[in-house]
Parts: sequence; C-alpha cells; structure tokens
Amino acid sequence: MLIGVPKEIKSNENRVGLVPGSVRELVQHGHRVLVERGAGAAIGFSDEAYGAVGAELVATAADVFARAEMIVKVKEPQPSECAMLREGQILFTYLHLAADKAQAEALIRSQAVCIAYETVTDVRHGLPLLAPMSEVAGRMSIQVAAHCLETQQGGGGMLLGGVPGVPAAKVVILGGGVSGTNAARMAMGMEAHVTVIDRSLQRLNELDMQFGARLHTLFSTAENIERTVIDADAVIGAVLIPGAAAPKLVSRDMVRQMKQGAVMVDIAIDQGGCFETSRPTSHDKPTFIEHGVVHYCVTNMPGAVARTSTVALNNATLPFVISLADRGWKRALRHDPHLKDGLNIAFGRVTHEAVAHALGYHYLVPDEVLAD
Repeated sequence: MLIGVPKEIKSNENRVGLVPGSVRELVQHGHRVLVERGAGAAIGFSDEAYGAVGAELVATAADVFARAEMIVKVKEPQPSECAMLREGQILFTYLHLAADKAQAEALIRSQAVCIAYETVTDVRHGLPLLAPMSEVAGRMSIQVAAHCLETQQGGGGMLLGGVPGVPAAKVVILGGGVSGTNAARMAMGMEAHVTVIDRSLQRLNELDMQFGARLHTLFSTAENIERTVIDADAVIGAVLIPGAAAPKLVSRDMVRQMKQGAVMVDIAIDQGGCFETSRPTSHDKPTFIEHGVVHYCVTNMPGAVARTSTVALNNATLPFVISLADRGWKRALRHDPHLKDGLNIAFGRVTHEAVAHALGYHYLVPDEVLAD
C-alpha cells in the first residue's frame, strides 16, 4: 500500500503521523511511504532521517493526498485537507466528530473511509489509541494548572503544593479514567490536596487501592460536583464518553460561585468540553478569564510536548497502520472488531453510533459497509 504522511497544519501542531522508525517497519512489510518535506522537522525528525529508512519525500501536502491510498495523521483534517480527500481513500487520525459537525459534513462529502483513533477499542473496553494522549494531557493539565494559578497569569497566586504552614491548593478532577488518573498522580506528586470524582464505584475503589489515603474520592452526583468545584482552586475536566460529546458537568452558575483566580483545565474540550463556560483555545492564546476564573481549553494539549506525544502515539498506532496496509481496510476491520469500532464515516455514511446520535445523522452499521 502507498501510505502518505502530510505535515500537520493545525495551529502550533508539531506532531507527525509516522516517525522514521514506524516508516522503517512499514517499508519492511513491503509498503511505500510518502512524507511531506518538513513533516517532522520541528521535533527533530529530519527529512534525511525519513529518506534513510526508505520514505519518499514530496514537496507538498497536495502531492501526498493525490497519490496515497491511506493518509496517516495526528489531528483532525482541516478544511483544506478535507477538500483533498477522495472517494475510497483511507484516513487514519484523530477526528473527534461529535463536537465538529462541519468536519463531519466535509468528510461525508469526500466519500473517504475515515477511521478515528479515539474510538478504536481493545479487549478490556479501553481506548488504546486515545490512552497515550490522555496520559500526556492528564500529566500536562497539572503543569498548566500550577502555571495558571500564578498571579501574572490571572490566577489566585497559589503554589499548588503550598509550603510548610501554608495550605496546598485544592485540586478537583472530574473523571477517574486515563487522563484523570495521570492528573491525580502528578497533582499528588506536587503535594496538592486532590479529589477525584467518578460515576464508577469500581474505578473509585481501584484508585483508592492504588493511591491510598493521599487521594480523596467521591461518587459523581450533582451535589458532590457542585460542592467540591465551588471550593476548588483548580478543576480538571477529564470526562469521556467514547465518540460522543462530553457532558456539561460544571454549569455557568457554579463557575460564578468559584473563587476569584481559580483555574479550570478542560481536557475534554476536543469532545466539546465538560464546563459550560468552555470554548476552544490554541497554544497561541491558551487561556481566557470568565467570571474571574482562568480557563485553559487548548484542543491539542499534547502538541505542546510534541516529540514525547508523537513517539507515544506511534507506539500505539503502528500495529493498526500495519494491519490496514497489509490486509486493506475491509479485511483489517473484519479481522479486528476493535479496529472496526474506529470506523466513523465511510463513503458518505456515518458508521459510529455515538457520532451519528450526537450530530443527528442516520447510523449505518459498519458491517453493512464491509459487506458491500
């Protein structure tokens, strides 16, 4: 198969779909790889490194899209990229369609086969291609919160972990999944007072067994969320419903009642955000202040640590890329029901139930596409 890797064009996005090591593996499997010049340069993967492992370097993204049978990216395609997709071409990347109807409409028009990293599953009902970026975003969220609590950033002037004789900041984490757990680990490491809220008693029990008395856990109810959020110095939104829009757990009224200079970091912003006051931001201007509360809602948080994020993502995606290339997309999806869960749009039809429900489209069962 001829696989294409364009340079990411979203603002401040320096990750790349395939690193040279991944290209080498694909070439050893008998495939050809096109890489747009400069695709990995910002994070230390030079054109020469790609050429040395057998990639063909091309001048523009248009060259990649025009020739490749499968496009491997990181972030959702921007409008100019959607316009270059063609019928039957495979797109393998993050899509987050539930919060982005414009993108969904563009992909439907393209008639491409769109497989989303964030809805591929595993035998434990996890999300193996979302997990690496959730780990990064979870850990980053605490660094970000600590920085935003500084007076110069509009925060309340608190040191996250306090000092002897001065109380630590209260950090509330909504969601005890991969990103929430990593946020909790970092926050506890910085000696903050940490509370995780989740609707799964089993998950709360696992967190209690893992972290012990250092971590406070609460079952997710409207009362518990309201009480802890209003009293918090930093709130991390780490909720996820696979493929669907994030639930709005924190209302505007709660934000009004929060401390002046408190901080909210919305990791769920890719899926629409879990705070009613959230709106997408970029690394160029990552924060805004609403009702005296600092909001950080960057839609590609892991892009700030692009080299770490790229390598971690490639570790997870490469086996699926190889399967798609070796078998073709139909055989690969028939062979692996977990990869089939990643199929969001194919030939103009929405093939993921949560996405269809969120955007108001008719849902086509993936097996019907695979049977054609």
